[in-house]
Amino acid sequence: MTTSCRLCGSADLVSVVDLGATPPCELFLTAEQLDEPETTYPLHLRVCTGCWLAQIPPLITPEETFTEYAYFASYSASWVEHARRFADAAVERFKPSFVVEVASNDGYLLQHVVKHGVRCLGIEPSANVGQAARDKGVPTLTAFLTPETGAEVRAGNGPADLVVANNVYAHIPDVAGFTEGLRALVADGGWVSIEVQHLLTLMELNQYDTIYHEHFQYYTVASAQRALAAGGLALVDVELLPTHGGSIRLWARPTESAPGDPSDRVLDVLAREKAAGLLDLSGYAGFADRVARVRRDLLRFLITAADEGRTVVGYGAPGKGNTLLNHCGIRPDLLAYTVDRNPYKHGRYTPGARIPIAEPERIARDRPDYVLVLPWNLREELTAQLSYVHEWGGRLVFPIPHLEVV
Repeated sequence: MTTSCRLCGSADLVSVVDLGATPPCELFLTAEQLDEPETTYPLHLRVCTGCWLAQIPPLITPEETFTEYAYFASYSASWVEHARRFADAAVERFKPSFVVEVASNDGYLLQHVVKHGVRCLGIEPSANVGQAARDKGVPTLTAFLTPETGAEVRAGNGPADLVVANNVYAHIPDVAGFTEGLRALVADGGWVSIEVQHLLTLMELNQYDTIYHEHFQYYTVASAQRALAAGGLALVDVELLPTHGGSIRLWARPTESAPGDPSDRVLDVLAREKAAGLLDLSGYAGFADRVARVRRDLLRFLITAADEGRTVVGYGAPGKGNTLLNHCGIRPDLLAYTVDRNPYKHGRYTPGARIPIAEPERIARDRPDYVLVLPWNLREELTAQLSYVHEWGGRLVFPIPHLEVV
């Protein structure tokens, strides 16, 4: 397979970390599928030295992942609250008459826009998740965003004053085409808000489990600025967010209506990225060794616990958890099961590792010695939710950025 950068076309891609071969992280198995083979794909992160976009090869298609999707955003209370704060502030700031969210999931954000009485539309490719949004009263179109889809929505509804795209800009292999779709949706004087994980914190805090097949690329502000420009949008401002272990909120406008220079905040983050070595190869050196250390530390802990007769179960079945489980080679002999709030996953098994997934109440019934928290990015929320584990002397285990038992 010929590998070239999906943004600038350069063939100069340098290895950052090779995580082996894993199945797609959201393809949870039913009991009937346990005796069937699973297809695995190489999971190898490289960085382009032409535009510094970090990326994995597009070995699966969005259609394979998102036609029926296992992730429902509203099961995270902190994420819904994050969305509410954003919606309230955006409505107050922009006074929009029409808001569109791309990859709107189960209506976790647009439900707050609806409450303000503002006309809105979600564009969500997953039929099952989009139906959950419609059940909440959020108008939702089942579709992938392309330039053509964007133009059709604009023709039928008018241009959007605000277009939101949270946790999707990494999920599409056609970066320029998707960005052109955003430009087609937004009014000439409108705004686009994109939230995506920041490569800077991924590298600094060893967040390698956020690398999986569903995430085709990993952005710095510098590479995001170039990606936006490829689709007719100009980056005008950026915010650093704590979500997902460290994210960026990119504020963009159509190129023709954007001010001449980006904000001081953009310049400040660009300077930080340069100082961290992310615009040359120095910032990527040693990352693979740090990833290997995370793996060894977690396996050493789990093996010791098993040898001592202690029970370890998981909390959560997120996509990032499946990267961690499969890279570490963890199986049910080391992690008896995991639990998740999403009923869709109950009775299923994690891809690759085949860890059984149960309802959260099982932890209180079984009273394990340790609970391995797989969605470590929700640490504050889950530490509170799981505080009852300490009642019988149980402890929580956080694997990223380094092993902690609390």
